[in-house]
Amino acid sequence: MAAYPGVRMPTFTRVVPPGPRLRILDSYILREVAAPFWFALAAFFLFWFANIFVLAADYLVNKGAPFFLVLRFLLFRVPQATPLAFPFACLFGTLLGMGRLAADNEITALRTSGVSFFRIIRLPLIAGAAVAVISFLINEHIAPVATDLSTRSFYQILYRSQTLPVEPNIFRSDPTTGNTFYIQSVSADGRTMQNVQIYEPARTTPFIQLLTAKRARIEGTEIVLEHAIQTRINADGQVSAVDVTAKEVRISLPMGDNGQNFLSSAFNDTYTMNTQRLAQDIKFRKQTGQGGTDLAVRELTLSSKYAYPFAAFIAVIIALPLAVKFGKNGRTIGIVLSIIALFVYYALVALFGAFGKNGAIDPYLAAWIPNILIGSVGGFLVWREDR
Repeated sequence: MAAYPGVRMPTFTRVVPPGPRLRILDSYILREVAAPFWFALAAFFLFWFANIFVLAADYLVNKGAPFFLVLRFLLFRVPQATPLAFPFACLFGTLLGMGRLAADNEITALRTSGVSFFRIIRLPLIAGAAVAVISFLINEHIAPVATDLSTRSFYQILYRSQTLPVEPNIFRSDPTTGNTFYIQSVSADGRTMQNVQIYEPARTTPFIQLLTAKRARIEGTEIVLEHAIQTRINADGQVSAVDVTAKEVRISLPMGDNGQNFLSSAFNDTYTMNTQRLAQDIKFRKQTGQGGTDLAVRELTLSSKYAYPFAAFIAVIIALPLAVKFGKNGRTIGIVLSIIALFVYYALVALFGAFGKNGAIDPYLAAWIPNILIGSVGGFLVWREDR
């Protein structure tokens, strides 16, 4: 290359984009695990969608249900699979991704070069914890609303109505105040109610109060009783006063609900409640002495809302040593191990869930025992592999 006097060659400086960047090893491992993870996640949701579609096909083909209404029912039902889909995807992705590295002796080469096993698996563990958090947030904030909308769509398909039919004789409790609502029937507008009773327990006074009205309506987050009859009952059960109010009586709906949620049986189901709502409902039942199997089921469901998402992290812990040990046997063994491990996990969930419901085991503990058992086995295998 020729050089000319008085002419300096330009100096080129490598520009590094700002912000944190993954190390080469972490980035490489993440790419290997991410591809099968996304494939497994998409496959699980597709299978879930297809399974529900088989149930809905009869309404679409033989009963003339609108296509977009059926599609809305199917799409809103998909988020309900989140607690199952993410652990399976983590298990499948880790087994196939890390198994491929083990099959090509890349993990052996790294360890021979002085890289510890814990350093190699560091990023998959962090990614598993992140997926567990995402799974919990989806199950907490998206799945309950989506499932409720899906149920509403199904009722519209079933009854060929643009509004959700409301079943008569509705009972609702407010965990924050202890109030119990009873509505005999609801008009077609979805906000006007007939024969409403509201039971208010004694809190600041020694009196129990019962409000009754032949007609009431919902406005925003309040129920408005027209010409309500106010009955006060002493601690000994005797009626102390009966008043007929000329003005409207306004009572807040449970936990600030709007009318649509208040009158929806789906939204008040334990599986469609978020953890805060379900915890308050359990607290109210304990304070009022409502125990038995129903309370145990609610406690088990509440604990499961935390335990099931955490299973994504447990899946990574158990998959890492299995991938290293059996990875050289090919991808087929990874798929088989994914199915077997998932079956064992949910068999344990069903077994200890049954013990939790009948009171043989504390319901909160019953939901976490499968995670504890599988996580302990995985942790021991990781420790042995590192040694």
